[in-house]
Amino acid sequence: MKKPLNLKLDRTVNIPLAEQIRKGIAAAIEGGVLEPGARLPSWQDLAAQLGVARGTVRNAYEKLAAAQLIEASRATGTRVAQRPRSLVKSEPQPEAGSFMEAYREMIQGPALFQMGVPATETFPATLFARIRAHAVRAEASAPPLYPDARGELELRREIAGYLAVSRGINCLPSQVFITGGFGAGLGLALSVLGLEGHTAWVENPGFPWSRKGLELARLSLSPIPVDAEGIDIDYGLHHHPDAKLVVVTPGQQAPLGPTLSLERRLRLLEWAAANEVWVIEDDYLSELQLAGRAAPALASLDRDERVIHIGSFSKTISPTVRLGFLVAPVELISRFGETAACLAPPPGPAVQLATAEFMHEGHYMRHLRRTKRAYAAKRQALLDCLQASVGVGRVAAPGLAVLLKLPTGTPDLAIVREASMFGMSPSPLSAWYVSSDNAESGLLLGVATSPTKNLALACDRLFETIRRFS
Repeated sequence: MKKPLNLKLDRTVNIPLAEQIRKGIAAAIEGGVLEPGARLPSWQDLAAQLGVARGTVRNAYEKLAAAQLIEASRATGTRVAQRPRSLVKSEPQPEAGSFMEAYREMIQGPALFQMGVPATETFPATLFARIRAHAVRAEASAPPLYPDARGELELRREIAGYLAVSRGINCLPSQVFITGGFGAGLGLALSVLGLEGHTAWVENPGFPWSRKGLELARLSLSPIPVDAEGIDIDYGLHHHPDAKLVVVTPGQQAPLGPTLSLERRLRLLEWAAANEVWVIEDDYLSELQLAGRAAPALASLDRDERVIHIGSFSKTISPTVRLGFLVAPVELISRFGETAACLAPPPGPAVQLATAEFMHEGHYMRHLRRTKRAYAAKRQALLDCLQASVGVGRVAAPGLAVLLKLPTGTPDLAIVREASMFGMSPSPLSAWYVSSDNAESGLLLGVATSPTKNLALACDRLFETIRRFS
């Protein structure tokens, strides 16, 4: 007997219709609503019922079949696959409030207002796919040798040239190490520095994953407040002068947005050189600063080679490529090479060579220019929409996010979880603070994933959610 499907599609959220259909049917199967052997509508019939293209339903059915949740035959049609309950093991869920629960929530999506994810409509995906396909074929036909643990020379050369032009960093390709994104670069740097048991300055508020990485490396964290000039160097020197590591986002502080002032940059570098302190520069925005020209990198002022510069292609190309880079001081090149070879090899050559060609042919810089224009327009539209509801004073625009400030005590984390039911995934500001004692409440709305259509409707839904917790 054919079971009725009560699928509800929401065309206002940034989730493909095929994915909504797949999730709905999978949930019905896993929840026991659709039992093994239950017959499903043909993809033609379901497409007519839902008012979508046939290919949309067919795509969903193909993914369900690949997951062995359904099976199709000419004789019996499409049915729920036989899955003995005694053999079905539920996926263990991370503990409530744990880091892995927060991490799982971060990687869900795609969703509206999600941070750290680039807009798909601005990226020349067809061009990059063609370049990457050529690189994959070249990799498959190459001799089966172990690749360079530092990364492909072509990409290291392109990155060194890019950094010289756009970030003011003069470095050799031998100083550039290719990594699997920012996190891999941070892990590589911490492995090389070997600062277990020492104190590290971290921005407060600051990137939660960086803090967790330092904790895993067994460093003692000293939260340093951030003001309009960036991390407060005077506070750090007064309260934690014995630190041996500083992790900063000087270009545009994450998440509040100020650029580290020149006076503080020079003072930080002078103190680091005099006291043998290492500085890790997280250049998380790189060239994607939307107000004026990006400030030169902190590493461009470093004459004593105390700064380790880490960048990523996650926000400019895609987080799926898992590609980043690190610029090592000359005296540490050998140690970085040894550690990379033994503990932290880069991604495969194909994605590196494709990215190198993408940069060499000028596509990367053109893509950045187009993306900045698109993001600036999106940010202004989002600012206008929010300010029309709450006024100018409660809204700010740090980096690639718009910050909606909430009244003290408002549970921003609960609001975020409720908003996820509507396909929205803003980031709770309180989670960026080291401690909840002095954490401010707010929502960070990603600009790149802000909708170009139905923006007012999305904002209205967000404010409805906020009002339920106010």
